[in-house]
Amino acid sequence: MPRPKIAFVGAGSTVFAKNLLGDILSFEELAEADLRLYDIDEARLATTEVVAGRVAAQLGAVPSITATTDRERALDGADFVINMIQVGGYKPATVTDFEIPKKYGLRQTIADTLGVGGIMRALRTVPVLLDMSRDMERLCPGTLHLNYVNPMAMNMWALQQLSTVRSVGLCHSVQHTASLLARDLGLDVRDIDFVCAGINHMAFYLKFEHHGEDLYPRLQEIAASGRAPADNKVRYEMLRRLGYFVTESSEHFSEYVPYFIKERHPELIERFGIPLDEYPRRCENQIARWEALRTSLEDPDAPLEVRRSVEYGSLIIHSMVTGQPRVVYGNVRNDHLIDNLPRGCCVEVPCLVDRNGLQPTRVGTLPPQLAALMQTNVNVQALTVEALVTGRREHVYHAAMLDPHTAAELTLDEIWSLVDDLLDAHGDLIPPELRRDALVEA
Repeated sequence: MPRPKIAFVGAGSTVFAKNLLGDILSFEELAEADLRLYDIDEARLATTEVVAGRVAAQLGAVPSITATTDRERALDGADFVINMIQVGGYKPATVTDFEIPKKYGLRQTIADTLGVGGIMRALRTVPVLLDMSRDMERLCPGTLHLNYVNPMAMNMWALQQLSTVRSVGLCHSVQHTASLLARDLGLDVRDIDFVCAGINHMAFYLKFEHHGEDLYPRLQEIAASGRAPADNKVRYEMLRRLGYFVTESSEHFSEYVPYFIKERHPELIERFGIPLDEYPRRCENQIARWEALRTSLEDPDAPLEVRRSVEYGSLIIHSMVTGQPRVVYGNVRNDHLIDNLPRGCCVEVPCLVDRNGLQPTRVGTLPPQLAALMQTNVNVQALTVEALVTGRREHVYHAAMLDPHTAAELTLDEIWSLVDDLLDAHGDLIPPELRRDALVEA
């Protein structure tokens, strides 16, 4: 692969694309890569094209850069496909995922991974990913699909079941959390050794050591003494209860379990610092700042900071091109990797990557309390994927019924009514066979 062909799907996510471009082009062996930028939003795509040129110039790289609204052109012959789309966007899709549940008294923070928000996001995202995968099977069957799109576990589970394209789901929660814990302990994260495993956004550090010293007693002391950072109280509380630290942020994790966001106990929201409606707030802030940011990104005289991110994407590409071995964390099919999670579900485990590709590591048996908690989330993922595979609308209700947070707040009648309202509101974004009009016609 002297000039690897790398397709960016959803390249209009300019800031994220900029970070990945900087990571890739900072490697000498990738500096002449064939970069294909694809998006359906021409204006955002044009900005990313300018940014790609600026990043390359700053790094002294000389890639081939093509921007296109033709997906087939971007995918044709690609060695790697980096996916970062959002189906339905902030408006109307994400707003709908928050506002309709709120009418039922069901509050959320991020709503992109689990819960009714995560279920709806999967229902509108998986069909698009599968459509793309059909293009990949035809145009670049040997590619490696690097998926950054949420809900990670549901998306990957469906892709691994229904597509022949090699895919790995990538997230930054493992490496971000390791850095946060190092900060809390006053240590350099580069001196910490860890092993982590589980499911996306609910993986736990099975080992967390500094030069051979187990750091868990020090983390437990932080939790017991009430010195947990204000924005991380949920995870430190779960450390006290489970004995292990979870990878995803406190605002995310609070909506994966039934313990923290409770209408009958509003004091918990304040006690644990849970930011309700956090994702819409972030989106509104980004929208408000976008025009000024776009102007700055496109201005050749404005400073452009290019520094390596913690994302695994460029490391995987570099290792497969050069043969340099690395360990990354990937979301892959559970084929005898974690014994006490269902075979075939999507798990997040250490993976060796080199010229032979991605090779997931067998972890074995997780501590039983961790596997049991993960299973509550796997149940929701499994039924959502089953609804997509079979086209049976009742499995959408079943997924919502088994969601820990939703089930703790709403009655069965409320859950079914909420699902109806959400599916109706999303309209054509939902697969036809899952819409109410399909049931009427049948």
